[in-house]
Amino acid sequence: MGYQEVFGVLPEASAKAPGRVNLLGEHTDYQEGYVLPTPLPYVTQVEAGRAEGKVEAYSENLKELRARPLQSGPQGDFLDYLLGVVWALREAGHPVPGARFYVKSQVPMGAGLSSSAALEVAALKALRALYRLPLSDLEVALLAQKAEVAYVGVRCGLMDQMAASLGEVGKALFLDTKTLAYENLPLPPGSRVVVLDLGLKRRLAEAGYNERRREAEEAARRLGVASLRQVQDLCLVESLPSPLDKRARHIVSENLRVLRGVEALRRGDARAFGELMVQSHRSLSRDYEVSLPELDTLVEAALQAGAYGAKLTGAGFGGAVVALVPETGLEGFRKALLQRFPGLHLL
Repeated sequence: MGYQEVFGVLPEASAKAPGRVNLLGEHTDYQEGYVLPTPLPYVTQVEAGRAEGKVEAYSENLKELRARPLQSGPQGDFLDYLLGVVWALREAGHPVPGARFYVKSQVPMGAGLSSSAALEVAALKALRALYRLPLSDLEVALLAQKAEVAYVGVRCGLMDQMAASLGEVGKALFLDTKTLAYENLPLPPGSRVVVLDLGLKRRLAEAGYNERRREAEEAARRLGVASLRQVQDLCLVESLPSPLDKRARHIVSENLRVLRGVEALRRGDARAFGELMVQSHRSLSRDYEVSLPELDTLVEAALQAGAYGAKLTGAGFGGAVVALVPETGLEGFRKALLQRFPGLHLL
């Protein structure tokens, strides 16, 4: 199947965007913090053509064709993200009358690899080409986030869309989510990023994510700051009642880990960076309480198999683990983990 087989005409534009893993800076982006994701060499490709008054899309992965009028609200399917980006463009004053999309993706869904942001950014870049819209890659990321937050209804931060729109494979995107300043930094020489996916379904992910956001907001309010980004002294969070103290401690310490991680990347120090990943995971597990026993076990197994560092990636409550592995030990690392976890998928 292809665009022409589904819609009877050739596509007029196409674009692609990658999934991502987050190396450091988990649950900091909605508190104006620092993040350090890296794009994956797995992409979502979107072909697009013109349409009037509707958005119509075929998903090659889901084998589904869906269509709804532009004024429709979200219905909980993949079309929400495509309607969302058209809605965001129209809200921003860009005269987009509708669109037809053909979507195929290499990015696994539900593994914390940001398949939704890859879809949004690829669709926006295809629409940018189709309708010759004067949009920068930064504006594309901002519109993609607006689509997900205001239309789809997921209160995500900006990291995923920025990584999909502005990141470079083989580099880490250091992003200040408050100022939107960003820089692509090379990963340590002689190291590889490996994603370990056990296929864990997310458990109460949306409810848990929204609860953590509320707790972080309440912690900031009690500390008298607009966001936890403004707190740099860890001693201040100890005055908070449980569990707000733990939630704030994770975010404040995670911001510091990102800044130290940037220093390690500038030095090309894989071991120092890996240690920060381990600290991040333990903080996510103990203080932010978004890990699962299976993820904790997989992180420890990755370290035993020779990884410099490993941590859960994404919001938690399921999903995948990311590891930084020496290239020279990559084959042994894969064999050791597959022997212990036969159903493990390595990306």
